[in-house]
Amino acid sequence: MSEPANPHGALQSYVDKWLSVQPAQRVALVFVDPAKYPGHVALAALEQELLSAAYGIREPHVALGKLNWWAEELSGAAASGGRHPLTQVLFDDERAHAIPAERWLAPVLAAMGQLEEGTAADFPAQLVAASPLHGALVALETAWWYGGTAAPERAARVAVLSHLLYALRRLEDDAERDRLPLPMARLARFSLARTALRERSSARDEALKTQLADLQSAWRESARLPGPLSVFRALESREAERLLRRARSAGDPLAVLQKGSQGGFGATFGAWQAARRWRASGAT
Repeated sequence: MSEPANPHGALQSYVDKWLSVQPAQRVALVFVDPAKYPGHVALAALEQELLSAAYGIREPHVALGKLNWWAEELSGAAASGGRHPLTQVLFDDERAHAIPAERWLAPVLAAMGQLEEGTAADFPAQLVAASPLHGALVALETAWWYGGTAAPERAARVAVLSHLLYALRRLEDDAERDRLPLPMARLARFSLARTALRERSSARDEALKTQLADLQSAWRESARLPGPLSVFRALESREAERLLRRARSAGDPLAVLQKGSQGGFGATFGAWQAARRWRASGAT
């Protein structure tokens, strides 16, 4: 990748990719101005790049190649300033240099480690399997937003739950992948074969609603964990919980999940509240 003349200007294409996955975050950008906080936005876009490599690329060797590139890039960014536009924006900020190098590398290594994972046995196993990658991303994120002493536990659990909810939206598309969004115990309980995941049925609806019930319970429990949420993470969690509740009460839960978040005034108010808590913490 050639070095752009203006990495801050080149940031926008990666921000657009992030917003295509989380469109509600456009509201958050009103309160986290990219002109004032380019590193905060660049970090969110970097997270999306790594998640896309870990979950979005179907060929493990291709995903590994991309992640290897990121491992090299992040390992040397503190000294070189980076080659990628996201890395350049991040390491143009002094807080990037205050974060230990191993913390930058940890999400890439965790993503590599889970490339070959199959379908989890049950819901607790899903949480365990997703925790290394999302926990490493959130440890980096929390240090960036709140400093190295801030606890990442709550944000890490929220990130895992948001990922598991988002994975359900791709249930039909991912029916043939090694790692299914529903755990094996859930499939067995409702006698669902892989092929049955592509078509709506009462068994599929009930399996989804049971998965959503476990997610909702875990979300309630996450509120008791220590640590702050970034503005972006808080809005993601709020919108995901709202979507979860609508899907759980719907006749066709997958259709509601695939429709996604409705945004609106509630998202704006949620982003404002999250930004207010962030500024009240004294962190910027």
